[in-house]
Amino acid sequence: MNITVDTNTLVSATFWYGDSFKIITMAENKEIDLILSKDIIKEFFGVLHYKEIQEKIKDKNLKMKRTVAKIVSISYIVEPKQRLNVCEDDKDNIVLECAKEGKSKYIITNDEHLLKLKEFEGIKIVTPEEFLRILKIDNKSKQEN
Repeated sequence: MNITVDTNTLVSATFWYGDSFKIITMAENKEIDLILSKDIIKEFFGVLHYKEIQEKIKDKNLKMKRTVAKIVSISYIVEPKQRLNVCEDDKDNIVLECAKEGKSKYIITNDEHLLKLKEFEGIKIVTPEEFLRILKIDNKSKQEN
């Protein structure tokens, strides 16, 4: 199953062991296919170098569990052919473009602007928590059949 995540999800998976971490671990274990674009990777790289992120890393003694190189190595990188202008926040369009090009089934995000859409051209837009709940339900039904 193809999924696309936004930068915020990648940042969460980089520093904390929550739902985002579990999802990226699933991609690492080849249980799902992580679809990203150069634009998302570029944004992720940039965010990791923001002054406030660098300060958090030092202040809270956080360790990067995954680097940009690691994320790239477990992802399928697509080059969207179509630019979109759908989101309230223009920067969110790169996530939709990537998911569409990569034929993702889900976009996983905590971004309000994306979540407000609920769905885009058949691609469901859900939080990391919702995605894990959906997977659990799907796996349970497969086991019962």
